[in-house]
Amino acid sequence: MMDNTVGILLVEDDEVDVMNVQRSFKRTHINNPLYIASDGIEALELLHLKGSEKLNPFPKLILLDINMPRMNGIEFLQELRTDPELKHLTVIMLTTSNEERDIVAAYDFNVAGYILKPVNIDDFIKAISAMDMYWSLCQLP
Repeated sequence: MMDNTVGILLVEDDEVDVMNVQRSFKRTHINNPLYIASDGIEALELLHLKGSEKLNPFPKLILLDINMPRMNGIEFLQELRTDPELKHLTVIMLTTSNEERDIVAAYDFNVAGYILKPVNIDDFIKAISAMDMYWSLCQLP
């Protein structure tokens, strides 16, 4: 399981998908702090909090949807990768989009993975569990 001191930021506008991630974390015993932003603008605001408001532990891993209002996932990645303080963060796309242009754009912005959201909860849990196993082996900066 992931190191509990690693914060995870979920950038997702669909409440059902947020609940599926939360349920999957619970069922796979991922106890990391999970912060939630409903779009890219809110996510950037959370990541830029300073002083006592700063997220603690700070997220080192971002689970990012593509299709969101105000600022979508690709636009968020573009902002993130040009920000000297945030460009090192690890991002995994967790989305329903299987459009080739979205996949290519995400990898152009150096995402660590591109996972299609499973439709049923059991498959969703398996996907989160596999992601957890992978990240438990990786060293995050």
